[in-house]
Amino acid sequence: MRSTHRTLLALAVAAALSACSSVKLDDQAPVESRSGAAVVPGNQNAARDAAASSQTRVAPVSAATGDMAGLGNVPRVVYFDFDSYVVKDEFRPVVEANAKALSTSPTRKMAVQGHTDDRGSSEYNLALGQRRAEAVVKSLTLLGVKPTQLEATSFGKERPAVPGENEEAWAKNRRAELMAAQ
Repeated sequence: MRSTHRTLLALAVAAALSACSSVKLDDQAPVESRSGAAVVPGNQNAARDAAASSQTRVAPVSAATGDMAGLGNVPRVVYFDFDSYVVKDEFRPVVEANAKALSTSPTRKMAVQGHTDDRGSSEYNLALGQRRAEAVVKSLTLLGVKPTQLEATSFGKERPAVPGENEEAWAKNRRAELMAAQ
């Protein structure tokens, strides 16, 4: 009997440690097509390899700049449902406006930053934020933006837009921000 308890305890500890050891960031992000069907992107290795690189291709910009490096007053935020990384139809105009601005300026680059609310572990939220950023990037590429113009990154729950522990604050923090880069 004592041996069985030790075995079960050892299995429980092993399962807990293996669950915490890593979070897959290269899951494929579904994106809704115009028909409403889910479109699953291809291999995400290029985005993961770029994120793993010690040097980034996109320089940080201040959100305070007037026209976001010449892209005009285009909306820059896509909000998500709880625990979701599907780009909702109501944010299609935001994605389309940014795609149009980038398509007309093929030398411009954009960083898509994924964010989450503060519920869940840091590892889980970093992975979810990455999936959100990649879903927006995939939507932009489906609309004709070159993949070389885009970079998806995640900040997870580390940069909340609104502080607070209520649904109103959490809803504003579940987002992807599109930032013009130099």
